[in-house]
Amino acid sequence: MESMTDAPIKITKTTASKLEQVDFSNLTFGKNFTDHMFVCDYKNGEWQTPEIVPYGPITMEPSAKVFHYGQAVFEGMKAFKDDNDDVFLFRPKDNLDRINKSAKRMAIPAFPESYFMEGLQALLNLDRNWIKAGAGNSLYIRPFVIATESGVSASPSSSYRFMIICAPANAYYKGEVKVLFAEKYSRSADGGVGYAKAAGNYGAQFFPTSLAQAEGFQQIIWTDAKTHEYLEEAGTMNIFFRVNDTLLTAPISDRILDGITRKSLIQIAEDKGIDVQVRPVSVKEIVEAAKNGSLKEIFGAGTAATINPISGFGHKGETFDLPKLESSYASNFKKELMAIQYNTKDDPYGWRHKVLS
Repeated sequence: MESMTDAPIKITKTTASKLEQVDFSNLTFGKNFTDHMFVCDYKNGEWQTPEIVPYGPITMEPSAKVFHYGQAVFEGMKAFKDDNDDVFLFRPKDNLDRINKSAKRMAIPAFPESYFMEGLQALLNLDRNWIKAGAGNSLYIRPFVIATESGVSASPSSSYRFMIICAPANAYYKGEVKVLFAEKYSRSADGGVGYAKAAGNYGAQFFPTSLAQAEGFQQIIWTDAKTHEYLEEAGTMNIFFRVNDTLLTAPISDRILDGITRKSLIQIAEDKGIDVQVRPVSVKEIVEAAKNGSLKEIFGAGTAATINPISGFGHKGETFDLPKLESSYASNFKKELMAIQYNTKDDPYGWRHKVLS
């Protein structure tokens, strides 16, 4: 890790913590935020001195380009605490690499690794008491970048703000989830920004998802924009299908996000000797597998949810329920992944990153 001695982090601590006001046993995801946030501005062609300040509103011009041209990207990651009160991140360098990949697609300058890693460590140490031990408990971390230049000319901004905010979290999804295979709307298209965590990708999902929810489904499995014949992602998650004992998932592309949880599960599954096929997965084959009983599981994978089992799906007016398994790939993979994240087993992959106090 490169040194940050030329640009030390400026820290301003809060004078009054909100910690005692939070009911950690009854959290709504993404609603409660910790006492501090990380802020770093880009201007005059370079990133300025990073700061950590009390969490609070920011002031921006109404003409800031983020409001008009959508130059905004973000990441999602988590911090975990073990029973020894040690704090760990999961593959944080991958998150930095991905936000910079997203930023490049949106003409936003890359953020320095040293600023990110040291800033994140300083922020987590300040708000360490917000991270609770125990399976299911975590601190959700949201790094993001927005365009801040004032002006409505249709051109990239010359100034940006990189921020990190944090929210304590329990399990993200609860209960059974049924999904609808998309037949009309698309999440992304060839040559577009589907592989980037651009803010607009997610805003564009809300309307089609609301239509699915009106039909009794909780989420959509997105299909390819050209033909709607191939299954690609589920809501904000990568998607896996288990047909008999084979695990199927779509390959990443310029339409599909390179999910960190996704590639971790592929590695774990392969190491367990499971046949993993990374290839286009057709609607037709999954519908047929559901009809003949060979479709055993569908589950989504992502940072917020970790792994989210899907109990059934709808397509062209038909609904298909999946079997309830005593020992599922989804549950086994989740246990394995969480054991690494919470430091209850060895990490053979080097994914776990300890936050030094």
